[in-house]
Amino acid sequence: MLDSTRRKLLLDGGWCAAGVVVSQTGALKALALDPAQQSAGHSMSDHSMAGMARPAAVASKRPVHKPLLVDRLEKFVDPLPVPPIAKSVNAPAHAAGAPARAATTYRLTMRQVPVHVHRDLPPTPMWSYGETVPGPTIEARSGQPVHIEWGNELQVKHFFPIDHTLHGAGADQPEVRTAVHVHGAKVPPQYDGYPEAWQKPGESVQAIYPLKQDAATLWYHDHAMGIERLNQYAGLFGFFLIRDEAEDKLGLPKGKYEIPLAFADRLFSADGSLYYPDSGDDAAPWVPEVYGDAMLVNGTLTPYLDVEPRAYRFRMLNAANSRTFVFSLSNHQSFHQIGSDQGLLVAPVEVNQVQLSPGERADVVIDFSHAAGQRITINNLSWELMQFRVGQAAGAAAQPLPQALRIIERVPASVAVKTRLMILREYMDREPKRMLMLLNGTRWHEPVTERPELDSTEIWSFANTTADIHPIHLHLVRFQVLDRQSFDADEYLLSGKLNYRGVPTLPPMTERGWKDTVQTYPETVTRIIVRFEGYVGRYVWHCHLLEHAANEMMRPFEVVAKA
Repeated sequence: MLDSTRRKLLLDGGWCAAGVVVSQTGALKALALDPAQQSAGHSMSDHSMAGMARPAAVASKRPVHKPLLVDRLEKFVDPLPVPPIAKSVNAPAHAAGAPARAATTYRLTMRQVPVHVHRDLPPTPMWSYGETVPGPTIEARSGQPVHIEWGNELQVKHFFPIDHTLHGAGADQPEVRTAVHVHGAKVPPQYDGYPEAWQKPGESVQAIYPLKQDAATLWYHDHAMGIERLNQYAGLFGFFLIRDEAEDKLGLPKGKYEIPLAFADRLFSADGSLYYPDSGDDAAPWVPEVYGDAMLVNGTLTPYLDVEPRAYRFRMLNAANSRTFVFSLSNHQSFHQIGSDQGLLVAPVEVNQVQLSPGERADVVIDFSHAAGQRITINNLSWELMQFRVGQAAGAAAQPLPQALRIIERVPASVAVKTRLMILREYMDREPKRMLMLLNGTRWHEPVTERPELDSTEIWSFANTTADIHPIHLHLVRFQVLDRQSFDADEYLLSGKLNYRGVPTLPPMTERGWKDTVQTYPETVTRIIVRFEGYVGRYVWHCHLLEHAANEMMRPFEVVAKA
């Protein structure tokens, strides 16, 4: 059963002002709550989750949590670890003499491993697809298929609390389940990592990725129904890089000058173990968002990287559960974004900051040639995330960035055969009493309502009535952002009328490439245009705030054959 949204209840006078605290949640909270505000009375030292009422019905029997005081750890004492390149069990498909269509085969095994998060902490137990967090990086070539056996060798008991009230996570299900999704891959549905197609410990699954797509920074992560947020928080994610000949010819930094960077925030206990917060109700421990005070880069707390005074390419990934990162450099120098989720942009874009919501990627080039001898940090607002230590002498000189990177034809709205209005709306669930986000007012198990035809083009308009930035991800496809336009969310919630304000705004140049995840801003309609090509079958679209997706902000869609 559903009550109305918090916003509508306030408008209707349903809650008295004296008895209600409406918290700021989602990515807006991530943008607002920086260390300066924490020191002004917004401390997170108790690791409590704002916006989540503490039910008294079922008191927690767990011991009192003692948080790690992260700000007391010395920064920049650990070198940045770079995830190892995954080793195939056969000859790479693109090696000399290999059959033209032979698949490169990998076996990646999920297991618990000790991770050295900081010099002054004992190893932290985490889950990995190998020996590191992130897991090994898969290097692949466009058009050369990859075959992966994903093996689950995890323990049978989860080390985070399972909420059995969430769909697909009932007490009759195994506590530990995994379903691997390669985020951004154009892949047949049986290999997409459908949330209900999971494996328990001792099982494995075979997947084939045809990779009939452009060079891009993809990533793989867990997608098991009801516990994805826990599994990914535990460490189940890694990079999946696709290369092609067109990109090879551009002379972009490569080898040791090309580095993947996975950013994620976490909470830790005083003993150095991971801590995942809960509602305080053992029967329903789910919380609406998770924000950590420990900022990890490639699984390490505030690491440093020795660089030469030349250009480097960084593949940046937001692997956080809930936090939006706004990246900038401490010396205020500009840098260039050359790619987004689904590959290169048309041309390099000079920027001073990059904003990524969970699931999004940015491909950037930072030139340190004028910073010899300096120490520069990547910051997220007031947080220092990692440090570059620029040497005095450069090795091999970097080529200048090309003025053109990739030909991308803008898809005109006129070619769309259908426009769908998708309402992002917040409710209060009555049992258990907690926040609930839904897509078009429907839950996961209800009949499929989006059934685009294969090779058809549609416009999906996301009307966000909430106070959060929701990063919406569509499996299988890539899309272009058409525009955004403000609307009166209060009027919509009261009357159902969609009254626009002002005029549509085009996306920034950094969003005019191919995307698979888009930020939908509060009180804004975000329009994307998408061609459903590749395969017929059932896929998923969802909010990539993982706590939201776990509690019904995820829906199936089905690509059907042409009539």
